[in-house]
Amino acid sequence: MELSLTGLRVLREVAERGTLTAAAEALGYTQSAVSRQVAALEQAAGATLLERRRDGVRLTSAGQVVLRRAVNVLTELAAVERELAGVPDEGGTVRLGWFASAGAVLVPRALAALRRTHPQITVTTREGSTPSLVRALRAGTVDLALLAAVPPFRPFDTASPPLRVLALTERDLCVAVPVGHPLAAVRSISVEDLRGQRWIASSAASEMGVWPGLDERPVVAHTARDWLAKLNLVAAGAGITTVPAVLAAAVPAGVSVKPVAGEPRRLVLARLPQPLAGAAAHLVDALRAAAAE
Repeated sequence: MELSLTGLRVLREVAERGTLTAAAEALGYTQSAVSRQVAALEQAAGATLLERRRDGVRLTSAGQVVLRRAVNVLTELAAVERELAGVPDEGGTVRLGWFASAGAVLVPRALAALRRTHPQITVTTREGSTPSLVRALRAGTVDLALLAAVPPFRPFDTASPPLRVLALTERDLCVAVPVGHPLAAVRSISVEDLRGQRWIASSAASEMGVWPGLDERPVVAHTARDWLAKLNLVAAGAGITTVPAVLAAAVPAGVSVKPVAGEPRRLVLARLPQPLAGAAAHLVDALRAAAAE
């Protein structure tokens, strides 16, 4: 069996991006070149590595085995290249992925604390959706991922081995309302209170805006992707929007954040089930402390 390094790099990129087209764009290849590399890997492995689906591709069980080993091979090869080039060892570097709202308060707070206690540790971060961050964990391009989990709190994927998940907090999902709004005077509101409201929606289906599962056709007054834009529209009295509890400390003046009773959301930290390096363990501690504040 001869598996080329180029083929392994392509497989890792496809696994992370979720489509052949996105992998080709990231690598600067044509889609046909990516397809040829995957076909060559499958021929060498004697097994189908990718399942083609309408929404992209998914690794087969054989593909998961090859990817897991490919990540180790490519990581070691990168270490060899750094050592030969005389580049300092990156054992103190941690790669963190996070969903959009975690970057407003939690991530900056944890990184500031880590700089005070362990200034030698370097943390690189990237924002992404839950599916893209889970794929990045599997592909070995992030070490840790902050994710939002909703009831009934199922696993984030079915790949093997299962991801190791640490729950940092569990709080009710919230809505942001103008301070002069009738709901601003209520300590905790119910889903029934949300009927008939004017909403500031997200322009991305994967992000929050309108209350999920609302049992009526929502009235969408404004649409925006950026959290700051949505919250400033709320402050201007243009409508209300859904927010996770983690954003409560970052809302602008004129906005009140209210929990919706009985709608829990978990903030979790996910990683592959392997021993944590010292730098990653210190970052986990900082994230746990920041989430508890």
